[in-house]
Amino acid sequence: MSRKPKSTAAAKRAAPKAAKPVEVVGQTLERALDPLASALKRAALRRADKQAHAFDSPKADDGKAKVDKGAMPVSPLAVPFPRIEPVQGVQLATGRAGFYKHEREDLLVMSFPEGASCAGVFTRHGVGSAPVDWCKRHLEATKGEGVKALVVNAGCANSFTGRPGADAVRRVASAVAKRFDCRQRDVMAASTGVIGVLLDDAKIVARLPELEGRLTPDGWGQAARAIMTTDTFPKGAYAEALVDGVKVRIAGICKGSGMIAPDMATMLAFVVTDAAISPRALQALVSLYTRNTFNAVTVDGDRSTNDTLLLFATGASGAPRISRAGEHRLADFRDKLEGVLLDLAHQLVRDGEGATKFIKITVTGAETAASARRIARSIADSPLVKTAFAGEDANWGRIVMAVGKADEPVDRDKMSVKFGHHWAAQDGLVAKSYDEAKMSAYMKKQELEVSVDVGVGKASSTVWTCDLTKRYVEINGDYRS
Repeated sequence: MSRKPKSTAAAKRAAPKAAKPVEVVGQTLERALDPLASALKRAALRRADKQAHAFDSPKADDGKAKVDKGAMPVSPLAVPFPRIEPVQGVQLATGRAGFYKHEREDLLVMSFPEGASCAGVFTRHGVGSAPVDWCKRHLEATKGEGVKALVVNAGCANSFTGRPGADAVRRVASAVAKRFDCRQRDVMAASTGVIGVLLDDAKIVARLPELEGRLTPDGWGQAARAIMTTDTFPKGAYAEALVDGVKVRIAGICKGSGMIAPDMATMLAFVVTDAAISPRALQALVSLYTRNTFNAVTVDGDRSTNDTLLLFATGASGAPRISRAGEHRLADFRDKLEGVLLDLAHQLVRDGEGATKFIKITVTGAETAASARRIARSIADSPLVKTAFAGEDANWGRIVMAVGKADEPVDRDKMSVKFGHHWAAQDGLVAKSYDEAKMSAYMKKQELEVSVDVGVGKASSTVWTCDLTKRYVEINGDYRS
């Protein structure tokens, strides 16, 4: 690839720009408005500028992004990126396509060996993205057999972009297919970023020769960073399992911080194993375990147009090929896979935009599991409940409100609410053992548990969420403009 165009483009980006008409108008308005309004605008502009340079700092070797603390402080609930051993058969490479004005990697490519399997679960959002449509269509056509590559970009969701968006995905897949000597349909694609912006596929295609030459079996931390948007830390999980006595590895990364309420955030997740599992069995596993992992977390109750979870099996470990998800030789693998998915899902909540509390909500005594889930989600998505947690207020009345608005069967006179080990309400009344001081002390913890029994059955469900703070409004108020 010629270096000259790259240098010219870089020079243009670096060249000082003359004041734009909108800036002149803004300055005129500032003079006309009262001093308080002008001060607020200047503060917002300073904050937006800081966020734009959040990823300019060097990156740590352990996979944790070093960000400008004044712009994008790392979540207080963040967890370290794990050590991930190379998964046999998969190679990764990251690079900068230029979807962000500031210096950061925003492109990920993975390659897989012949005979690899793939399965996926996607958003059921009514306005799905072009890459989601691409993956769903071609997974159905190939039945998950023979996937060769995955390409992911951050900074542009390519959603609500019509036929041009679909054509852009096709051109990317075609270029990747030529590089990896496979069919277009053997290339999976995913995008994340601003909705309504058409993907500039030329930016990706121009970087493919460079990325192909840098493919490595390591580099999971860099891969996790490359797909971040408003995330404050890279997210990864790793486990080892035995399949018929042979050790196999499972590695996964995901991204998501806001617009998280998967229904299968903005959420992307990619998990790879070197076990040999048929696509049909792989699909059964990912569909089953998504329910109580990614579908059991919520940050803000908003589903994304781009939610994608892809599970790949390279078959390179030497373990025997398994064709049925319920096969007894997969018992340990099933447990470890669910653990990896749950770990990743929890990290989405821990990085919820502006979050300071990680909250587990368990509903018991419901008529059905589906009813318990709807009640738990009603609690977890309630702005009043979430802001009470942010204020460290054990306002159990808001919990009761959220239970009732779910419109599910409950028995008011048998209902109970507990925060950790502390009873707030029992049998439809304030608990006799209620202690405001102990409750207040408990609410200062970073990790909280709420248990609600609705008194009509034996079914239960658990959902994980976070609090809702002023920081969430700041991040999303400035996100696009």
